[in-house]
This record gives sequence, structure tokens and C-alpha cells, in this order.
Amino acid sequence: MPSRTHKSRARVVPALAAAAALTFALAGCSVDSTSPADARAGASDSDGKPLASGNNGGTGSTQTVDCEKAKCIALTFDAGPGKDTPELLDILKKEKVHATFFLLGKNHVLKHPDVVRRLAAEGHEVANHTWTHQRLDKLDKEGIREELGRTQDAIAEITGEKPRLMRPPQGRTDDEVKAVSKELGLSQVLWSATAKDYSTTDSALIEKRILDQAGRDGIILLHDIYDGTVPAVPGIISELKERGYTFVTVPELLSPAAPEPGTVYRP
Repeated sequence: MPSRTHKSRARVVPALAAAAALTFALAGCSVDSTSPADARAGASDSDGKPLASGNNGGTGSTQTVDCEKAKCIALTFDAGPGKDTPELLDILKKEKVHATFFLLGKNHVLKHPDVVRRLAAEGHEVANHTWTHQRLDKLDKEGIREELGRTQDAIAEITGEKPRLMRPPQGRTDDEVKAVSKELGLSQVLWSATAKDYSTTDSALIEKRILDQAGRDGIILLHDIYDGTVPAVPGIISELKERGYTFVTVPELLSPAAPEPGTVYRP
């Protein structure tokens, strides 16, 4: 059996790799991206009114938010659902906040179908984070299609709706990922604020990192699978509400534009 020290090292190496990947993703990706503000400005909605957000067939929010007027920010969670996701959903329900969840297929959607069903039913945007978290820019088109398509099908079997959003692992994307995403009806969503919560269990630090990076039209990236993350969420929500922010799903952030398949959205 490996020693405790050896196991700790095994955890640190992926964290360092992830940190480098996040730095790359925030610095830019290899395809053009569209900001939420530009998406709204280019919307073809004839009366100029914001559209109600979708929630994958759920019975939750039909809230309409005009992010041209409101100080909007989107809270997103990657790589779940996990053991702490039900607690997170209780927090979001209490705070009347709807989030966007980018779900992993193989070991998460299949393992927690009741949680996936609850996400949709409570008005959260259910989105795709691939089947096994492989870097899509390292795969051929068939591999990309497999990673995204299997998760699309697994979520649809549970919720009755296929996701319309995806987040590429590590934020890595390219023209082939764009082409397959468009084929599958998926928009790509990156982010503007991250706590690097894979590298710490310090909830106060996670909260501080997000609050330091929060901005109008921002997209917050957190992971509901790490121990320090969910305890940080109430403080993040409370402080950002105090600062005048309105929490929205990613489609609400783009409204009156609808997410366009293949397009990369990034604040």
C-alpha cells in the first residue's frame, strides 16, 4: 500500500498541471470568443426585451433579467455532481440563486442521476463538461464527439433535454472542438474568475479569490467536488449581493441572445 506521503504527492502533481492549464485558459484560447455584452448587443430579438432563461425542461425559475441594466454575474460549477452537490443546492435554493452546472458524465452523471434530475427541476442550467474530462484539443473529431455526445445522451436520458452549453476541460479548445460543438448544438463557455479550489481546502481563501476577481458580466468558475468549495458559497453570494450583483445563469447573461452552437463565450 502506498504511503500517505506518496499519495499526497500524487494529488499535488495534477493540481500543478491544472494550475498551468487554468493560467493558459485565462490568457486566451486558440479560437475567437464572444463576450456576454457583445452577444447581447448582437441579438436579433426584434423588441429588444430580454428572454426568459431556459432550464433544460425544469420547473424552476422563469425569471427574466435584463443584464444591460442589472449588474449580472453567473455562478458556475464544474466536474460534478458530487457528494456535496445536494448541500450546495440547498444553499442556492435558500438564496434564490440559479447557477450553471457543467457535469461530468462517466463517474458523476451516471452515479448521481437523482441530483441531475434535481438540478433541472430547481431551475439550474444543466450543461456538459465531457464524459471523462479529457483535453478535447488533444483528441480527433471522433474522440471529441464521443466525449461530448455520451454526456449529452446521459443527461437527456435523465432530464429529457440535451444540454446547450459545454465547458472544455482546462478551457482548452480549438477549431475542431468548435466544429463538433456546433454539430452537437453546444456553445462553449469559459470564465473570468476562478478560485483554483482544486488546490486548497481553505474556504475563506476560496471566497476571497472569487470576490477579488468578481466583475460585471463575469462568469465564476468553482468545483462542487472539492471539500472547501461549498462552504465558501454562502459568503460569496452574500457579499456579491451586498455589492449589487444579480445572479443569473449563463443563458440569462447572454439574453436576449440565445447561446449559439460552436461559439466560445468568455467575459
